[in-house]
This record gives sequence, structure tokens and C-alpha cells, in this order.
Amino acid sequence: MIYTENEFKELVADIQGQDWYKNPIGFGIARVDRGQLDSSKILQATYPVINWNENFGSAAIFLKALKDSGAQIDCSKSELVLSLNDDFLTSCIENFRPFIPQAKGNDHKNVQVISQLASLPLDAGMTADDYKVVFIFADEAVQSVEAAYLKLYALSSSKAELRSLNLNGVFGQLHNCAWVDSEPVELDWLRENEISLKLTGRYPNISFVDKFPRFLSHVIPADNTRILETSKVRFGAQLAAGTTVMPGASYINFNAGTLGSVMVEGRISSSAVVGAGSDVGGGASILGVLSGTDGVPVSIGANTLLGANSCTGTAIGDSCILDAGITILPGTKISLSAKAVAAIQEINPEKEIKESMKGMEFQGVNGVHFRVNSSTGQTIAMRSTREVKLNADLH
Repeated sequence: MIYTENEFKELVADIQGQDWYKNPIGFGIARVDRGQLDSSKILQATYPVINWNENFGSAAIFLKALKDSGAQIDCSKSELVLSLNDDFLTSCIENFRPFIPQAKGNDHKNVQVISQLASLPLDAGMTADDYKVVFIFADEAVQSVEAAYLKLYALSSSKAELRSLNLNGVFGQLHNCAWVDSEPVELDWLRENEISLKLTGRYPNISFVDKFPRFLSHVIPADNTRILETSKVRFGAQLAAGTTVMPGASYINFNAGTLGSVMVEGRISSSAVVGAGSDVGGGASILGVLSGTDGVPVSIGANTLLGANSCTGTAIGDSCILDAGITILPGTKISLSAKAVAAIQEINPEKEIKESMKGMEFQGVNGVHFRVNSSTGQTIAMRSTREVKLNADLH
């Protein structure tokens, strides 16, 4: 039994020095929702705390407790997902003992999780098998629902950078469910019980049907972040503090999001990233890697304005403007006057600016205003002279 913080540190060092041990990339304890017909099917995993490249002392204690409880531990695999048991909780409590009195608020959150689990009342309706200890040791293709949710949590909590994680296999692991509030329900269960549910007036009010839950079902945003409609942000998206997501045509997909205060009134597709201070206008679309970007994720620079109903399929630099309704794709032909070439070249000396360019050639080019010549219908570019600045009172 551990009584002091020094004894805890010595124990952790001893565990980490053993041949079987490896520090995980991410880990946590999840409560799982199981299928109503098939209880072996995990529909959702909810993590009160996730650890991502941090808190390796807690990881060592968890892995030792699992090992001591008789579980088979193999840290050479990319994932490890195991059920809890009383021996695991007892071991954790004994080894976390020096920190239990301090475990409040934002201090020692892993200790808080263990303490809460150990004190759950017997009539809570949950069993040990409803909780999983999950580790990711290598960023490889996802092999379980629990690991998929852990990676999505890492993105949505901003502990992992957008586009930094291997999300291959996520769609194959997650199940398409009917979501009633934040609870997933098997579609087969609804079909099997449809007659009874409808005749007795108990057919649920289904919010949506999808493999992913909504962002707000799992993430508490920053105080100055506003999401005016829950359906507009998918779990796995990342919203920097100060982001505002308006209702209407806005949407932010998983593995996409913002890097600072951004006004979002349009669509940010999967893998697209928008820089701080930018404005995605009403109905504007930033395409994802499956919708016209040549497979190259789109980045929108800082302080850039995408006008209403514009469409972007290639990277756009800082302090740029796309007029309303314009489309800039990788192959879009764009004309520049000699004056525009000189003005844009002046602030982008490392780039080659020409009188005829394609959309993809503007990657990393700052201070450009994209327009359509109303007389010829030709897409043109000129030096942007307008400052894009968000209303500080709104962000």
C-alpha cells in the first residue's frame, strides 16, 4: 500500500522500468452503451477524462492494477481494451491513496474517476462490464469502438491536433444508431419493437440517425464558444475558444474545425481547418478530401473571409477574401492584371505570381481578393485591401 507521494513516484518508476510496460499515447476509463438486442455490440463510449500524451503515472498504475487483477497485458499491440473488476479498483485506490484528499475540481482527475467508480451504489444499475479501461499504444487504424471514441475525444478536446491522428477504420467500427437525446438505440431493436412501441405511445423521439454522436453530447466548450444548434457540430470536430457556429447552413464535420475565434455560417467539411479571425459566410462550403480537393486537405488562413455561398476546394492564405458565390477549386483558372501581380508579389516574395494561375497555385499566398469579372464572367484575383476583422463583442 502507498502512503506518500514519494512512494507513489518510486512505484511508478519501478513499473515503467519493467520489460512489459510501455507508455500509451492515450488512455482513459469509459462507460459504454451496449446494444439493446446484442449486448456484445458497443454503441458508444463516454469518457469523463481522457489522457493524451500525459499523466503517465496514472497509466502505469492502471496497467499494473489490470495486470495484478489477472488481465493479460500486451503493450506491443496498438490498442488494449479491458473490463473493470473490483480487484482493479482496489489496487488503484491503494496506490492513489496520497492523492485522494487532493482530488477535487481540476486536480487529479484520474483519481476522481477511480474514487467515483469505487463509490457507485449497488442499485445504480451498472455492472463492472459497463466500464472499460482503454489504452492506445500506437497510432494505427482503429480496431474498436472504444479506441475510436478515445481518438475522437482527443480531437474534440483539442488534446490532439486536427489531421494528426490515424482515423482509418472509424466508420467500420462505429454502428449506425438512432439517437434519442444522447442515447444510441439499435435500429434492429426499433424494428423488432415498432408495433408495441407505437401502439402504447412509447415510440421514441429520434433526434437523428448516424454513426457519430453530436459534439455537445460529449464536450463542454469554452465559455466564449457558442453553438446555436446542436446538430451543427459532429463529435470529432475541434472548436477553438471564441468560435461561433450559427444555425442555418453551418456545419462542422469530424476531424475538422477552427484554430481560433471564427464565425461559422457555412460548411467546414471533414479534414478542413480554418484559421483564427476568419469568417465562413452564410452557405459557404469548404470542401473535404472526398469532394473536389484532389485529396489534399484544405486549410483556410487567418483573418480570411469566405463570402456567402462561395466554395473553396484548395488552400487559401491569410487575409484573403472570396466574393459571394465564387468557386475556387484546385484547377480553377484565375487571371491577374500586371498591377495585381506586382501588388500580390510584393507581400509574397517567396511565391511565383503570374498573370494566369490555377487555384492550387495560391496555396500559402496571402492578401488575395478573388472575384468574378461581371462583364466577362472570368475569375480574377487582385490584392486585397480590406481588413477582415471579427466583432470582438461576439467572440
